[in-house]
Amino acid sequence: MASRFWLRRVLDAVLYSSVWLAGAAAAQTAATFRRWPVDDWNAAHSRVVMLVFAATLLVYNLDAVLPFKHGQPAGASGRKAWQQRHRQALALLAGVAALGGGYLFLADGWWRYLPALLPLAALALLYSWPLGRWRGRARALREVPLLKIFLIAGVWSAITVGLPTLALHRPLAEAVGLLAQRFCLVLALAIVFDIRDLSRDQAAGTRTFPVVLGIAGAKVSALTFLAGAMVLGFERGAPPLGLALTALAAATVIVLADERRSDYFFALWADGVLLVPALLYLLS
Repeated sequence: MASRFWLRRVLDAVLYSSVWLAGAAAAQTAATFRRWPVDDWNAAHSRVVMLVFAATLLVYNLDAVLPFKHGQPAGASGRKAWQQRHRQALALLAGVAALGGGYLFLADGWWRYLPALLPLAALALLYSWPLGRWRGRARALREVPLLKIFLIAGVWSAITVGLPTLALHRPLAEAVGLLAQRFCLVLALAIVFDIRDLSRDQAAGTRTFPVVLGIAGAKVSALTFLAGAMVLGFERGAPPLGLALTALAAATVIVLADERRSDYFFALWADGVLLVPALLYLLS
């Protein structure tokens, strides 16, 4: 019993501190390097992967410790309750990630790409911050009707595809196919998390795909985006087995998604789908 208790505590820490999600972003970044023939995997490539890992930890943990979020009731969400109990630890983790990511950003010369990266950083960091008032209360970017999933997918795919492309000094045009494929995959999975948040978004008046289209309509939209990702992958010559396994894993999560499912379903399995294509590609 004691071992099970400690195992669950470790699992909660890995999932709810976004370490698992940051690992998925890092794995996808590493897989992008395999998009082109690279003679040797060197320290520079590893540092880009670590930069993406640190940036993902920073963004998601900063979002988790926003002051107004800790005034909201956790309800039945074990994830939200855990984050409220460990707010200081999450803030510390965000600080460490900021220091590590900042060092890599400056030491490796990423500041040269600041004009291109600054809008992405602003979107990621200001995603949940109230930026203006509408209909009597402060609103954030995530509350613009139907915009949330496109912001998430755009920033995620731009970072995990764009940074390796720049690091290898390849033309960004060569990565358009992979960028579009990853964008569609993340779109499909982002809808799953909107299904998780359906009741909360309805109460807040946030118009997401499940709120506007209903659960069934949102799932059809997610499966359509997933199909688009698979078609794009096929057109650019991605391994058919990898595409099939990714499609199976993602479609299963989409079909089974329900806001009454446990936090582990979303944090472990839905986020875990992002690891599938990356790991399969790295192992191929």
